[in-house]
Amino acid sequence: MNTATECASPSSPTRRYLFFVTFAGIVITTLLLFADWLYRTGFSPAKWTLLAIYTVLTAGLAFGFCQSLFGFLVTLGGKDRLNIMNSLPELPQGEALINSKVALLFPIYNEDPTRFFSGIEAMYEALEEAGVIEHFTFFILSDSTNPNRWIEEERQWLQLTRKRDAKTKIIYRHRISNINQKSGNVSDFCRRWGSHFEHMVCFDADSLMSADCLIKLVRMMEANPKIGILQTAPRLTGAKTLFARLQQFANRIHGEISSAGLNFWQQGNGNYWGHNAIIRVRPFIEKCALPELPGSSALGGRVLSHDFVEAALMRKAGYEVWLAYDMEDSYEELPQTLLDFAQRDRRWCQGNLQHAWIALFAKIPFLNRIHMLNGIYAYLAAPLWLLFIGLSTLIAYSWESSGLSLLTRPALFALSPESLSLHGIAILLLTFSLIFLPKLFTMTRVMLDGSFRQQFGGGLRACIGILGEISFFTLLAPSLMLFHSAFVLGTLTGKRVTWNAQNRGLSHTTWGAAFAAQHGQTLVGLCWMILALAIDPLLFYWMCPVLIGWLLAIPLSVTSSHDNFARWLQAHNLLVTPDEIETPAIFDKLTAAENAQPKVAQPIETLREDFALLQTILDPYILSLHVHFLPRRQKQPVKTTEKLQNLGDRLIREGAQALSPSEKNRILNDASTLSRLHKEIWTAPQATLPAWWRLAMSRYNRRSSFVAELNS
Repeated sequence: MNTATECASPSSPTRRYLFFVTFAGIVITTLLLFADWLYRTGFSPAKWTLLAIYTVLTAGLAFGFCQSLFGFLVTLGGKDRLNIMNSLPELPQGEALINSKVALLFPIYNEDPTRFFSGIEAMYEALEEAGVIEHFTFFILSDSTNPNRWIEEERQWLQLTRKRDAKTKIIYRHRISNINQKSGNVSDFCRRWGSHFEHMVCFDADSLMSADCLIKLVRMMEANPKIGILQTAPRLTGAKTLFARLQQFANRIHGEISSAGLNFWQQGNGNYWGHNAIIRVRPFIEKCALPELPGSSALGGRVLSHDFVEAALMRKAGYEVWLAYDMEDSYEELPQTLLDFAQRDRRWCQGNLQHAWIALFAKIPFLNRIHMLNGIYAYLAAPLWLLFIGLSTLIAYSWESSGLSLLTRPALFALSPESLSLHGIAILLLTFSLIFLPKLFTMTRVMLDGSFRQQFGGGLRACIGILGEISFFTLLAPSLMLFHSAFVLGTLTGKRVTWNAQNRGLSHTTWGAAFAAQHGQTLVGLCWMILALAIDPLLFYWMCPVLIGWLLAIPLSVTSSHDNFARWLQAHNLLVTPDEIETPAIFDKLTAAENAQPKVAQPIETLREDFALLQTILDPYILSLHVHFLPRRQKQPVKTTEKLQNLGDRLIREGAQALSPSEKNRILNDASTLSRLHKEIWTAPQATLPAWWRLAMSRYNRRSSFVAELNS
């Protein structure tokens, strides 16, 4: 049996050395070519700035290229000797599959309870069928603030635990205060229950794993006691729109090469992505407490992107962090539209930029600094590219307006072409090669590997898909550049991000929403096009790929958010993924669980916003269930009691519309107030109640119970 230490064999530093030498060689070559080109036309302050920006941008492109290059070579060569999956021990006959107690953590924040609980039921059933359910306990960690979602979570928990006879195996907890959000919720679990488990697997609300995947993760942790975190590479799934389908296809067809290249240089110094990973609980509790960042601006305070920091702290404690990059049956869903994607990136941007404090000043392993700097670069690259284009335009304008003839110097380096135009073309080709050659690596793999291409509908369809996603994301890149530039600027000027639930459903982008979000991008494209044409038509042609992306930003956003063309593509086996060619069993279980959910009758419009509050106050079953989950309070301050009394009285006199969302949540968080309201509403003469309450009670009496109405 191989251990993680054996996987990190003496040859592993050689791989890392080869990677970074190749990376440095590409950066130096490209940089010398560009510096020589600037020298031949005469340096100026603007050109020195351009050179500095180009250095950073080239380093980022070269790093991604090297990752794809070595990932391609690894996948082309077959078995990767430094793949952590090699440490999966053979199972001796008669022995138990696993021996550890494992907690499965499912944080949820205002998500669709039906999809969420269907995923949990699918995984529970899969583990039950595999005969290992006794080793796993599910923890639903809710931070939901929307009362309708919150109360529905409790109802669906009861329904699922009754159906599966699993009240002790599926634990639900709702926090009154969602301090530190997901990381705070996980910390709360560790304090309350962590000591009872050897390992925990963290999920997102849309994550899904098969029983086989979970069992393999646990077995590898048991076989490798020095592993602190074992991260899978989640496959994207659930694409309904054209935008999502292109993302999903690109993730699946290029993903293994990219992940293999990432594993090539990081090995046991890997990263944690916050979900779909198994963690050794004891060192996580002892060593991975998050620091408080200096300052109170958007870059200070609590750490938003906790996962990178926790991986660094785990490595600092002497434990390894590995990426099981070819582990099957680990999934997550994705945003369906460009605007939803941008909203998620806004949160990630602030979290990644915060890492500058840790990457530059904390005592962490060097390779974890590389991970954090890569994450920062992913967002800083956008304003740097924008500045690069702007400076190039300024330099072109300065030259054209001067009316001077171009006097070129001879090249400094032998590798530079003699012709200035050929020199510029060489730089452009080298830059484009760093961007697009990784796509060619995948196409080569498609042509050479028969089983691989069949997973994507055949070689021709796979290549058409690759060309399609290249074209789409080339047009989309300018829009993302402006989105990310705005996000970075907002973060650096102190604008904090708000934490909202991700829109995981199908909601088409309207022309109005796209115009509101992206009209500035179209205006930038229009103005820049006029400026480029006025300066020099050659500058306009050079900038066409960027200008077209800006000018088409709104129609591209709207059309890619629809599902009609996406369905047509799937029906013709275009942009398909292996999970659509052959559906995994865990997907069938998820679909069956969703279809088995009782149809929920929608309340009338007048009551819809406060339906959960009405359920809890009027229905004794819902009230009893909800009170069961609330914390037991022996005493509370007199002022608090008086405020709750006044809120309850206002609710009775004026109806729910008279209270703010926070006031309604305060009532829902207090068991005694809810019990009092239940009694007073039902014993009060109906004539004394406002029309809103009489309507609510009539809807209740029509079906005898809100539970009956929901399940009808």
